Amino acid sequence: MTTTDYATYIAGLPRVLAASAALFRDTRGRVLVVEPNYRDHWALPGGTVGSDAGETPRQGARRETAEEIGLDVPLGPLLAVDWSHGTGRPPIVAYLYDGGVLAEERFAEIRLQEEELLSWKLIERSEVPAHLPGSLGLRVLAALDVLDGGGGPAELENGRPATD
Repeated sequence: MTTTDYATYIAGLPRVLAASAALFRDTRGRVLVVEPNYRDHWALPGGTVGSDAGETPRQGARRETAEEIGLDVPLGPLLAVDWSHGTGRPPIVAYLYDGGVLAEERFAEIRLQEEELLSWKLIERSEVPAHLPGSLGLRVLAALDVLDGGGGPAELENGRPATD
């Protein structure tokens, strides 16, 4: 296969997007969420993985966390991976990493990326579906289950456990 043939072959392959985020909690188990200025629901610190630049999902989650909330925190284990369909876009493979339990003084260090975020807050597990709708909320709940049960990571499709 020539270089041109290989490039044509690669260009014809299906596309998938990649995103990654970090799940931070406080000592009471509440989840840190951020309020973007470009959508109508809350999110986790995270975003698109710069895969074209060689970035991995873990690196992307750490970079996005540092950019969005000003905390550069080494991430723990992968808690969930979710194949999420959408309308008007290719599927997204979303990686969710354990950001850990932050001490109260770390929350005081949060500095929001004003170009993208309006605010942040801590929410109880029972508030997750109202703040993080659809597959994102389901993904967070699955990740919390992994943390509670000591297993993981959760393999999800649209936020629900993957099945054959």
